Amino acid sequence: MTLSVADPDWASYTLGVFICLSCSGIHRNIPQVSKVKSVRLDAWEEAQVEFMASHGNDAARATFESKVPSFYYRPTFADCQLLREQWIRAKYERQEFIHPEKQEPYSAGYREGFLWKRGRDNGQFLSRKFVLTEREGALKYFNRNDAKEPKAVMKIEHLNATFQPAKIGHPHGLQVTYLKDNSTRNIFIYHEDGK
Repeated sequence: MTLSVADPDWASYTLGVFICLSCSGIHRNIPQVSKVKSVRLDAWEEAQVEFMASHGNDAARATFESKVPSFYYRPTFADCQLLREQWIRAKYERQEFIHPEKQEPYSAGYREGFLWKRGRDNGQFLSRKFVLTEREGALKYFNRNDAKEPKAVMKIEHLNATFQPAKIGHPHGLQVTYLKDNSTRNIFIYHEDGK
């Protein structure tokens, strides 16, 4: 499935790919990798046209997506900005799908870090420690950095995370819904870095 819409009006003339208007903005944010022009409005040098003709989206996919992990979600043009941006950055800027050693340890089995979590009573976001453990099949969060026991244990099989930037007031905002004592619970979190 392609990230771009049908008949895109923009192109990255350094990567040799055609892109939609929305993704052209993301490409503009990585000028060291991708230079963008309008297909219809900008002047094109002959060498740029030849480069585009000799490359194209299928060739770029074969190169830049040669080692995408089977579980990795490939966003479409209809997905939220954050998903599309991280896909484009992973693919072209970090080249994670050409060089697997550059990939984040997505399936390492254990991840620990800090996220900003909205408090239940006052709505203020506070830094909280989160642990994702494959062995236990759970996402845990702790209400203090030195806490021995987690405040919540969310079983992965009963967890749903959706991007909610408007609701949370941050472009990387997530709403995590999970079951606890046969009741649906929500937590609202974000991280400064979309990666």
